[in-house]
Amino acid sequence: MKILQCHNFYQQPGGEDQVFHDEAHLLRGHGHDVIQFTRSNDAIREMSSWQLALRTVWNRQTSAELRRLIRKERPAIVHYTNTFPLISPAAYYAARKEGVKVVQSLHNYRLLCPNAQFLRDGSPCELCLGKAVPLPAVRYACYRNDRRATAVVAGMLSFHRAVGTWSRAVDVYFALTEFGKQKFIQGGLSAEKIIVKPNFISVDPGVGDGSGGYALFAGRLAPEKGIETLLDSWCQNKLEMPLWIVGDGPLADRVREAASQNPRIRWLGFQTSDRVLEIVGSASVLLIPSLWYEGLPKILVEAFSKGTPVIGSNLGAMAELIDHGRTGLLFAPGDSAALGTAIKQLISDAASLGSMRLAARQEFEQKFTAEANYKILMSAYRRVLGEPRSDPSASADSAIASDNNESAVSRNLVTATL
Repeated sequence: MKILQCHNFYQQPGGEDQVFHDEAHLLRGHGHDVIQFTRSNDAIREMSSWQLALRTVWNRQTSAELRRLIRKERPAIVHYTNTFPLISPAAYYAARKEGVKVVQSLHNYRLLCPNAQFLRDGSPCELCLGKAVPLPAVRYACYRNDRRATAVVAGMLSFHRAVGTWSRAVDVYFALTEFGKQKFIQGGLSAEKIIVKPNFISVDPGVGDGSGGYALFAGRLAPEKGIETLLDSWCQNKLEMPLWIVGDGPLADRVREAASQNPRIRWLGFQTSDRVLEIVGSASVLLIPSLWYEGLPKILVEAFSKGTPVIGSNLGAMAELIDHGRTGLLFAPGDSAALGTAIKQLISDAASLGSMRLAARQEFEQKFTAEANYKILMSAYRRVLGEPRSDPSASADSAIASDNNESAVSRNLVTATL
């Protein structure tokens, strides 16, 4: 089978970028022909705010390039990982006009929330969930703390909801968890179109021994990741267990300061993927104190693959992924004292910790291997190819009129939202 993968890379590499590469490796490893169409957010530096706004809503140039590639390669399916902002939802119509099936992975909540996280002021926020026009996000400047930028994203979402893009231009969506699937159903997507397909690891790294005797946080050092909760837990609860922190981000200075003041905290900065796996395998426990719902943190899958239990916020996807008392522990989000208590509970019972390590590894083997993921992926592809689909072009064309005035429509929409 020939599959065309489409992805808009972020300026700072993240989990979605890695999944894009992992899925290509997986498919090629099973003999499929994979071609790729990508854009990078590095190009944003050369654009005016007006140009970026237009392309976020409808990128006519990218759509035309994609249609030419599809005509040349004739893939069976186009699988989109991320279209925001430079590929744009216009790419769905490029595939549909060439008669090719469309699959979209949902790695965040962008279709329902302009900031993609359902997070505001450090707490979950669902004010825009299910709204035809996400005006609360504009009011609170939820995207990049910029009301104008938020208005552009809100306009893009409203426009494509109005013309039926989300409901009619995509054949199948992949949600990472059942929790995520339910949120998208609440937001208006058809339950029949959403398949749960988690993240995975391309190559089984093997079980770790957990001999390092430290707790580990590995990820982006950003407010939504619960960094303050993490640091407060060590500084206020006087935990004896060492804390290792891997990663970089906007709160790097805060982490550096905490590490300089508390000898139990060690910041390792950015590490390679292979090194992260080694560190995860030697850790006693992985910590995910996130304040937002999360999608499916790949670091959690990596921890399970190494047999490392996870302590995470009792929130969103984590509450589904962590089996409290079996593969790890859950604590009240944002509660540093509760996190400290959970850590003490876990490390005080060696027998329980050992059984959690076994259960975490079993969870990986049952749900997160490459082969398990491949079966879900191919089942979805075959389902899409075997089912008749309705053509959304009539609905879309009535709103867009033709390729010649697509830019004019998006320009008017952006002007209205600004």
